[in-house]
Amino acid sequence: MSAPSEPAAGVPQSVGPPTVGPVAHWGPWRTGLAILRRDLMVTGREFPIFLAQVILQPLFLLFVFGKVLTELGYAQPGYQEVLFPGLVALAAVLTGLQSTALPLVIEFSYSNEIEDRLLAPLPVGAVAVEKVVFAAMRGFVAAAVMFPIGVWILGSIPWQASTAVAVAVMMVLGSLLGAAMGLILGTYVPPNRINVTFALVLTPLIFTGSSQYPWPSLDHIRWFQVVSALNPMTYVSEGLRGLMVPSVPHIATWACFVVAAVYLVVLMLVGMYGFNRRALS
Repeated sequence: MSAPSEPAAGVPQSVGPPTVGPVAHWGPWRTGLAILRRDLMVTGREFPIFLAQVILQPLFLLFVFGKVLTELGYAQPGYQEVLFPGLVALAAVLTGLQSTALPLVIEFSYSNEIEDRLLAPLPVGAVAVEKVVFAAMRGFVAAAVMFPIGVWILGSIPWQASTAVAVAVMMVLGSLLGAAMGLILGTYVPPNRINVTFALVLTPLIFTGSSQYPWPSLDHIRWFQVVSALNPMTYVSEGLRGLMVPSVPHIATWACFVVAAVYLVVLMLVGMYGFNRRALS
């Protein structure tokens, strides 16, 4: 029997079809995780600055309204229990919003850094999703840090171990809501109008999001109650309030989860459309 002939030199050997397996399947995911890891490393290096940026406003609101006004007698005893869940929601939503909107404005206009991300082997929409996930992680950290701050300033905070998981889920949902709103601002607002837009958006968002008051208590101010009901942050504040202080009148917790999830889907669809239009223009 003759031995099998070896392929001639310089003649390429035939290869099989491209491998379809975990490597090919996880390629875009690995790229997205690598970008996310890089963003997390940058935040880790500037963690004290990050905390100062996102905690300062909720910290002073908690100190003034929950500590100073209560001790001076201008706020009723127990008001800090109403206030604290709302400020956790405020930290989650605002941090998520700012962590998406401001970097997008800079990257789409001044630095053009977004072009480097768009050249990565990822779908265009995946770049936007990474931005939202990263901003939501920052929002969750900001909200979580409010708990030790609350213990430090108030001495104690409303807390029930049985609802810890649900509280964490609502914090994640609030952070994603804020990031989705930031995606819309960062892609629809022209760079030269972003400062004015923030001034016009953040103040109403803060003071109509039920962070300082329970939403059902606005029955005698019906128009303001309707305005507050249109704010997505209201359902994060009320959801956390219902989980942490169930004795306080609040919107049903299940309704807060449902409405917040619907808001998230709608805001993400609008934001993704804006991001794709801006990236491909």
